[in-house]
Amino acid sequence: IQLHLTTLEKNELARSLEMVQNQLQEKESEMKREISEYKDRLLQAEREHQDALTEANRKNEVEIEACHEKISSLEHFISSQKLEIEHLKSNKEQLNNSLKEANQALGELIKTK
Repeated sequence: IQLHLTTLEKNELARSLEMVQNQLQEKESEMKREISEYKDRLLQAEREHQDALTEANRKNEVEIEACHEKISSLEHFISSQKLEIEHLKSNKEQLNNSLKEANQALGELIKTK
């Protein structure tokens, strides 16, 4: 009888162990699936982040290029304005000299009159 009870208890323990092992396998499978899902979501988030960075860098490069072009254009404008100023200064000096000469000539004409 003792042997029979021990055998029954052993069988019951074996069934319990098998149930626990099955539950553990199910839990492990579920956890592996969740880990896989999280990895996929992480990869997707990393791709989206990288895409956003790439787009932001592209926009910044375009903006920087536009700024360089504007700076170049402004430098050219400033250079042409400096040349114009020099030209006007030269013309002013010539006009002042001509005015002096005309005033001297006028002064001489008045004297001779």
